[in-house]
Parts: sequence; structure tokens; C-alpha cells
Amino acid sequence: MKSLHPVRSSLRPALALWAAALGVWLHFGEAAAQSAVMVSEQDFLSDMPIVLSVSRLPQRLDETPGAVTLLDREAIRRSGARDVADLLRLVPGFQVSTSFESVAPLVSYHGAFDSYSNRLELLIDGRSAYSPYFIGSIGPGLQTVAVEDIDHIEVLRGSNSAAYGARAILGVINIVTRDADDTRGAQASLKAGENGIRDVWARLGWGGDRGSFRFSADRRGDDGLAGANGSNRVTRVNFRADLHPTASDEVQLRVGALSIDAGKGFAGVVDNPPRSTAFASDHVQVDWRRSQGPDADLLLRLSHSRERYDELFPYSLQRFGIADLYNVEVSGHADSDSLTLQHAFRQGDALRVVWGGEFRSEKIVSRPVYNTDSTFVTDFARLFGNVEWRAQPSILFNLGAMAERSSVTGGSLAPRLMVNWHAAKGQTLRAGISRAFRPPSNFENFADVRYVWRDVLLGVNVLGTGTVQPESVLSREIGYLGDFPHWGLTVDVRAFHEQISGFIRQINSRLPRYYVNDESFAIRGLEYQARWKPWAGAELVLNQSYTDIQAKTYLSDSFSSLNLSGTPMAAPNLASSISYFQKLPGQVDLTLTHQDSGTARLTGSGSGSRVAMTRTDLRLSKAMRWGATKGELALVVQNLGLSYQDFDPSFSFKRQAFLSLRLDN
Repeated sequence: MKSLHPVRSSLRPALALWAAALGVWLHFGEAAAQSAVMVSEQDFLSDMPIVLSVSRLPQRLDETPGAVTLLDREAIRRSGARDVADLLRLVPGFQVSTSFESVAPLVSYHGAFDSYSNRLELLIDGRSAYSPYFIGSIGPGLQTVAVEDIDHIEVLRGSNSAAYGARAILGVINIVTRDADDTRGAQASLKAGENGIRDVWARLGWGGDRGSFRFSADRRGDDGLAGANGSNRVTRVNFRADLHPTASDEVQLRVGALSIDAGKGFAGVVDNPPRSTAFASDHVQVDWRRSQGPDADLLLRLSHSRERYDELFPYSLQRFGIADLYNVEVSGHADSDSLTLQHAFRQGDALRVVWGGEFRSEKIVSRPVYNTDSTFVTDFARLFGNVEWRAQPSILFNLGAMAERSSVTGGSLAPRLMVNWHAAKGQTLRAGISRAFRPPSNFENFADVRYVWRDVLLGVNVLGTGTVQPESVLSREIGYLGDFPHWGLTVDVRAFHEQISGFIRQINSRLPRYYVNDESFAIRGLEYQARWKPWAGAELVLNQSYTDIQAKTYLSDSFSSLNLSGTPMAAPNLASSISYFQKLPGQVDLTLTHQDSGTARLTGSGSGSRVAMTRTDLRLSKAMRWGATKGELALVVQNLGLSYQDFDPSFSFKRQAFLSLRLDN
């Protein structure tokens, strides 16, 4: 039996790097704080939203280095979505499915290249929330907070390794939860309806002059997609404290826990029988921010997260004419620890700078997956910076980069250059180029999944080679952001060309399966989003994307004959969504959303099988008040039309209706 040695690294070089960086920071921090403002009052009072996460500087939407979709609290409420993954269907170029893992929903941008969402970075209040255990998937992390606790979501459509490193190769999703000071009092909601939908959520907020606190707990449950085994149950508790110990200091504490119980497998399938799975995670995060006047601030962030996955099922084996059972197990746990130091300041009226570093350590233990009880350790040391230079009042440059070193795959440099030109009032053109990297996960490099019966090795299912190298993306884009206040119209257009090199793919033409750096290919296309308020109380939002993946193996009709793992779903060539919102008399709101993904190849289907996925949702709500208590009663009907196959012929999304009641006191 092969022995696989865990990967470890010394912390000494990283600690020396941090000591040097901290010394420079403390030496220059006070001097840098003598300059102008971070973001002006005029910026905050303008109609243009402020984006927090793209470059790590707070920026107006028309000055960010890239195209951003904002889902604010009102848009989240109107959507009727019960979870974050469902919300992301409203973002141009995104594909969403729960066919592959109810525990880890698939959310991808410009193509779902495998069953896990591991080419997007997920941030929750600045904390990276991807899963080291699930091959870097953001699926479990998307279920960390209830939609009722979210203030807004920022989605950068495009590479952003320059700001956030390894996992941000195709984009960044930043979930910003509500400030504890804004959620004082008691709130609760109930949802119940078809397909076993039973949701309950409650929140309590309190505080004083020196701090505010919030505790929320909820449980979300349903029977999943038609054809799926068992029901899904998501249970969460979250606590947040916003403290102000001094006039210049702010401390935020976040603690949370998540539990997901879901069914998996199919009746009559020997090697994939019906069974239950369990995923659990918890996290703690502390942010300390010191304001150095209106000109600069310092940020220290510490976070720890832990996750555990349990899956065990009996497998019927015919050996020497005798039927016997043995257990197949896919269980293990992972820990992540992160330390971030960040300094932002302004020099003069034309220059703003943010710089800092991060040390992140990930540890994974799983005998069923790696054939060892040893701990796999991967350390990341990162230095990042972004310079925002206003060369002229109408021309803004964003130059950023991240130098990153992994203890497993070595170093990389991810740069970005973007220029924004305010051609006229409310009219902005942008163009830029960036390079991003994604190192292989531990599973892609070192997996050793074996089937053993009575101490006899039956076979090896997946065996890592240890030679997989990081994949990279060279992204070029041009864009336009237009604001037409007299017409109540805003338009955001992005044209892109993304060249992927050394794409990491699983080869399954024979056992054991393994991962390689395979084909290099390009993704190019055009996407836009338009928001129009044609009359009082009405809003129309239109998103559309055209995507062309220029890869022989991914677009060929002989896809299924290649014996490659391939894509569960390459991005559809044309996908669109349109949402209409209308305020009606009697404090009644109406929302209609229609989504058409175009045709896409379904995983598990035969050669040439392509299916269109179309969905129409309705939400009708009525605001109410009983004295000091406010409330809302809503009817939501998801998928008014016929059932559609959800990226796999075995699963379909049927119509489901539910009622929701929310009370605020």
C-alpha cells in the first residue's frame, strides 16, 4: 500500500516577513495619516453606490477596477429566494445548481467545469469562506448566513487574485451582513409550503452607546429536487458584536455555526445507494479597525474556521460468487486560520493606497480520502497592494498586485491594471488586464481514495500524482457604465476575453482517476445589466450574457466519448433574466422574475444532448402594522411553468409555492 506523506511547511520565513511588514506599517502609519480623506462625504451622498471589496478600498461603483453586480437588501427581499445560491441566478454569467451536492450547491461563473465551485472566492464580512475539504468549493460557505441577516452582496465579475489571491481566479462574491446597530429589537419569520418547505428564523438585537449585539438562529428545510434522495435541513446560529471602545477604534466579533443534513444517492444503484450526509462547520472572526483621522485606517483581522463532513454507506460486493457488504466512507475534517494586516491611506488629492499582507494555514485530515491519518498542511503567505491614482479629474488608474507563496506549489504574482475614464457626467468607460492563479487543492494533488474489503485492496478510485501545477487566467476586458437619471436608467456592459492555461481536470478513462494540467482554452463574450425605473413605484432589471468557450473537448459533440470528467455544464451561449417590480395600492408589492439559461449540456446525458432551462417566479407581498409591530405577508411561487432538468437528467425543479410571514418589533 502506497504511503502518502503529508505536505508541511516552516512558519519561520512567514513570521519574519510579517515582523518586517508590521515594523514598516507602524513606522509609516502615523505619517501617512496626515493626508486627505479616504472617501468624501460627497461620494456617500451621491446616487452612485459605494463598493467595499473590489480593490480593498471603498470606491464608487463607477471607479472600481471591474464590473460589479450589487444585490441590496431590497432586491434580496423582492426576489423571494430562500438562500444565497438561488440569489446568484440574478447575476449575469452565473450558473447555479443543487444537482451535484445538496451540501455544496454549485455556483459558477462562465462555465461549471466540475461539480464544485472552486474558481470563485467567497467572502463573508471579509473572511474567506471557501471549503478546503470540498476541493475549495464555496458551496457550504454560501449557506453560512440566512438571507434575512444580509445587508447586501457585491459580486465582482472577473478575476481578482490581485486583491484576494488563489481562489479569486474568475470572480469574488462578498456577502456583507447587517450592522448590529441597525438590527436592534426582535424579528422573526416563518415560511411554509409545497415540497416540504419549512423555514423558521428569529433574531434579537440590543446595545448601547459603546456597542451593539445581535443573535440570530434559523432552520431551513425542504425535500430538494425531484429525483433526489431525502430532505435537506440547514441549521444556523450566528452572533455579531460591534464595539466602540474608543472614538478611533472599532472592534467587530462574529461567531457562527452551521449544520447541513441532506440525502444523496439513488435506489438500485449499488455503488451510489440512498444515504444521509452531514456537514458541520463553525467560525470565529475578530476585526480591529483604528481610524487615523479622516485620512487613513489600519485593520487587523483574525479568523478561525473548522468543518467536518460525515458520509458512510454499505456497498454490496459480489466476490467469488458470494455477496457481501463493506462500508464506503468519505469523512474527514479541515481547519483554516487566517491573519490579515491592512493599511489604507491617501497621499495628496490624487493618490489612495491600500497595502498589507495575510498569512493563512489550512489543515485537512481524512483517512478515507488520503489513506493516512496524518494532517495535510498548506500555508499561504501573501503581500498585496492597490494604488488608485487620479491622473486627471476624469481619468482614474487602479494598479494592484498580490505576491503569493504556497507551501505546496510555490510562488506566483497576480497583477491588475484598470483605467476608468469619466467621458461625461454619468458616463464611464473602463478597460483593463489582469492575471490570476489557482493552485491545485490537496485533493487534486494528493487524493488516495481506496476500496478495501476484509483487509483486501479491491481498487483505488482516485490517486493524486502530486505533480499538478497552478492553473492561470489572463483576463482582458472593456466596459461601460452609464447613468441616465432623467430616464431612471443605469446600464453596465462588460466585454471579456479570458485565456485559461494549464486547466486542472480529472481524467477518468481508467482507474484510478487522477488530475492533470490539461487543455488551455479561451472564454470570450459580452454581458450587461440594465436597471430602469419607468414610472413611480416600478423597476425593471434586465441581465443578459453571451459566452463562447473555445475549447475542443468542452464544446465537441463527441464530449461523452472522450472518457474525460469534463464539465457538468459548460456555460450556455446565451442566458438572460428579467425582473419586474411594481408597488400596488394598499402597500402591496408585486415581483415577477423570468430566467432563461439557453441550452446547455447536462451531465450524465448522451452525446449531443442539450436542454434549455427556463424558470419564472412570482412574489406578491402585503405590508402590515399592529401598533409598534411591523410585518409582511408574502406568497412566493417558484417556477410557474413546467418542470426543468437541473443540469442532470436525474433531477428536476418542479413548481413550488410557499407563504412567508415576517414580524419586526
